[in-house]
Amino acid sequence: MTKFAEDFLETSEDKAFDLNHRKIINFNMGRYHTSVERGLSKLANLEQSKRKAHTIKWKVMENLDKFLPEFEANFQKRGGKVIWANDAEEAQREILSILKKARAKSVIKSKSMSTEEIHLNEFLEENNIETLESDLGEYIVQLLGQKPYHIVTPAMHLSKEDIAKLFHEKFGTAPDATPEQLTQKARELLREKYTTADVGITGANFLIADTGSIALTENEGNGRLTTTFPKIHIVIAGIEKVIPSITDLDLFWPLLATHGTGQNLTVYNSLFSGPKQEWETDGPEEMYVILLDNGRTNLLAQKDQRQGLYCIRCGACLNACPIYKNVGGHTYQTTYSGPIGSVITPHMKGMEDFKHLSYASSLCGKCSEVCPVKIDIHKMLLLNRRDAVKEGVVTKMEKTSWSAWKKGMLKRKFMDFVGGKFKNFFLRNFFKKAWGNHRDLPEIAPKSFSKQWQEGHREEN
Repeated sequence: MTKFAEDFLETSEDKAFDLNHRKIINFNMGRYHTSVERGLSKLANLEQSKRKAHTIKWKVMENLDKFLPEFEANFQKRGGKVIWANDAEEAQREILSILKKARAKSVIKSKSMSTEEIHLNEFLEENNIETLESDLGEYIVQLLGQKPYHIVTPAMHLSKEDIAKLFHEKFGTAPDATPEQLTQKARELLREKYTTADVGITGANFLIADTGSIALTENEGNGRLTTTFPKIHIVIAGIEKVIPSITDLDLFWPLLATHGTGQNLTVYNSLFSGPKQEWETDGPEEMYVILLDNGRTNLLAQKDQRQGLYCIRCGACLNACPIYKNVGGHTYQTTYSGPIGSVITPHMKGMEDFKHLSYASSLCGKCSEVCPVKIDIHKMLLLNRRDAVKEGVVTKMEKTSWSAWKKGMLKRKFMDFVGGKFKNFFLRNFFKKAWGNHRDLPEIAPKSFSKQWQEGHREEN
């Protein structure tokens, strides 16, 4: 068992029985479920929309070699620059090169999971460049020295009392400050940073091939401020974010908003098609898009599992997952947690280290049910398990155990060969740890059902 798997088991057990954590998550997710249910009820032909979105993403993934160059060509026509990065280290080097060339000392960032994926904040700090998150949730977890807890809601694991305590310790606000007061304080602290930062960095919700545009969606206005004042705007986006046409946004924007937060449409939806033009009065003087691979082509090569690249990062599967709701986002030790993270991480970061995530599922299918682009997530998890066996990254004990189980299940005589007394002994001595410290082992009957049936019918005869 790898260190990642051991840590996952240990941390998930602690979190599952952390009553305060459960209380906060249940409260926050309860509000989410209410909003999403109301939002989805306003969509006509939801299933048809999801099928259409699935088909568009399928078309993109099957023709990625066509759509990415199309996006690149159209973006460059308006003075933008495109950089292709094979991995996190290459992306980091390219960003640092841009910053050094501009002699930049400070960066303001809008919420971006791709920057979390390449550990950009830590990298820039190591190179003496001040980096500040401008999304309120990201700002809060940055102050705590933590990673985002959730794809959409980075500080979902914190109560308003936790945040009030943090702001009191950091900025001297009242220990019982209201959410409105805390937001006002954050606004005061961040406003100056927008106007003084040398570079603004964002992610992208969608890359639009036919116009060469970046679509950014957010609720706080921080994305627009991040891209308006700094003279340089850098976008970091996974290669899977491309969609064929600007007309596809009328489908994807509402699907993302309703499944992400329950809104009909997110408050701020922006399109960026390159740096400031001659006739424009504001905007960045230079604009770069870094197209990030970082293991995505490994997943693309998996014909059965490339569906994982259809994800639009709405977070719906995390909120629906009974495992995620109990063990929390930090337990996964990955940028993308929950069911979709369990599908894509083994291919992006290595099956040997992260195959255990594909077993962190009850296979209830709720994740597949709520996905706005109809990714068959629970089937992908099973396929990952299959691949782990095929690639030989399972232990000898695991292979032996499953081989014995299969042999026993295929023939009744093997199941009946030993009685319940031996089976109970075997469970107590070999499965107690795997079953869990907080669960009681099942008690197997002295005789199997088939034996009892045979004996009962003999007596009748």
